[in-house]
Amino acid sequence: MSLDTQLFYLLNNLAGKSQLFDGIIVFLASYLAYVLIIVFLAFVFFSQYQKREKLQILFVSVISTLIARFGVTELIRFFYHRPRPFSALDNAHQLLANGEWSFPSGHAAFFFALATAVYLYNKKWGIGFFIAAILMAAGRVAAGIHYPSDIIGGAIIGIAVACAVFYLARRISPPQAEKE
Repeated sequence: MSLDTQLFYLLNNLAGKSQLFDGIIVFLASYLAYVLIIVFLAFVFFSQYQKREKLQILFVSVISTLIARFGVTELIRFFYHRPRPFSALDNAHQLLANGEWSFPSGHAAFFFALATAVYLYNKKWGIGFFIAAILMAAGRVAAGIHYPSDIIGGAIIGIAVACAVFYLARRISPPQAEKE
């Protein structure tokens, strides 16, 4: 049995033990995403940044997440078809359903891109977003819809895309202090 499958079972075997814990897993895997979007919007709109920098944070974050999730991830899935663990493995606990391919994780690509974009502007908030992205990713493995390698692949895509978009945005439109 591969290390990826062993790690999958390690987290996935947490499911099916109690309704309360299964509810927590489902919340982390599915609904934490909505909370993160609301927190991100609050971070941007209520922060002390100048309007120009708020727009840049919003731009970098939106472009990064869209390219990571709907560009790179879907391009890989077009060529590589990895079945979901709940359909490929025996004894996998399935708490959520999803018919798309498993690798790479679109959620991981999206939310690690978001966390990276936030981190590049604000380390403290970025660490919080990374923690939330990791909890969401672990929840998706525990829910039976991703292997750990799906999450790692999505995280790498998200982080790389966000860094590239951030540095490209800085080259095109450097901060005011650097222009003078």
